[in-house]
Amino acid sequence: MAIELKKGCKYSMLIPTSMGVRITPVNGQPVHSSDTFKMQATSAETNVGSIASFLGLPVKVLTTFVKGSPVAQFIKSNLRSRHMDFEGPEVEQGNPWGYRHQFNIADSGSGTRGPRVQNDRAGEVGRTLNAKDFDLEKIFSTEGVQVMHLSGLIGALSPETSNFCLELARAARKYGTKVSFDLNYRASFWAGREQELREIFTEIARVSDILIGNEEDFQLCLGIEGPEAGGKGIEAEIEGFKGMIGRVKQAFPNASVFATTLRQVISVNEHLWGAIMLEGENWHVIEPRKINVLDRIGGGDGFVGGMLYGILKGWEPEKWPQFGWATGALATTFLTDYAQPADEDMVWSIWEGNARVKR
Repeated sequence: MAIELKKGCKYSMLIPTSMGVRITPVNGQPVHSSDTFKMQATSAETNVGSIASFLGLPVKVLTTFVKGSPVAQFIKSNLRSRHMDFEGPEVEQGNPWGYRHQFNIADSGSGTRGPRVQNDRAGEVGRTLNAKDFDLEKIFSTEGVQVMHLSGLIGALSPETSNFCLELARAARKYGTKVSFDLNYRASFWAGREQELREIFTEIARVSDILIGNEEDFQLCLGIEGPEAGGKGIEAEIEGFKGMIGRVKQAFPNASVFATTLRQVISVNEHLWGAIMLEGENWHVIEPRKINVLDRIGGGDGFVGGMLYGILKGWEPEKWPQFGWATGALATTFLTDYAQPADEDMVWSIWEGNARVKR
């Protein structure tokens, strides 16, 4: 079942996000024992959009910047290097205790030492994202957008961003843009706002065409009963997820695609990687296969980006999760949080298990 996309659009994908930077010790070392760090611009949502932008589809980012900040300049240069357009207000820093872009301080881990990530989001300028700062009629009607990808990370960042995401979802539905919603539950973001966020996330989910999340996401964000207790192993996990998705589909009939990734960690550098997608009445299951991991951060976003790319290209649904599985695996081979595919052939070679040299 193909998803009918709006025609004549300037942008294939729209990505609302809060941009920040990630600093990571070199050579896989822990943060506390390091004195040399690599800095990169990052956000989960642009990780998703990078698959489409590197493969030649037009992508636009809605965000906000600290005016005059060298970090903001660094982020803008990075977005341009990813072939992305961007739009957003310039917010005055105010004073040394004012606004700034978020910092993620990440230890990628190595071998048996697992990754550790500390989010430092005090004063985050992205928490001020507001629909009034953007001309939504121009974006969705004049320019036109085929798919907007929303994340629960932005939806729960602040009361302002919650309303921002809700207004974008309403505008997207009004103008015929398909909505992809990755629930991305974070307990620390939801603390003290559970009822408020449940209502907002439920309304966004009601107008979404594509819903992405794991068992915890669907239970805690939308109040869906989780998988029934049963046997152990991947077969039981897959069957449990299928049962839960049936309940999600009944509660949110506007959505026609539901997806999640499957991951089993053998060590930091070796994972079993799989995926499940329901499209219409058709299940597409990729049982976990071994992948080698350089840096796991961004793998799930890579899967979503590849799946959405398949939808945007109008491929047969069977190929959507296959391409997503491979772009997720590809992302784990990069030190950036996002995959940078050279072409589709690079991705399909990963799916086929072909790591032979190409000359």
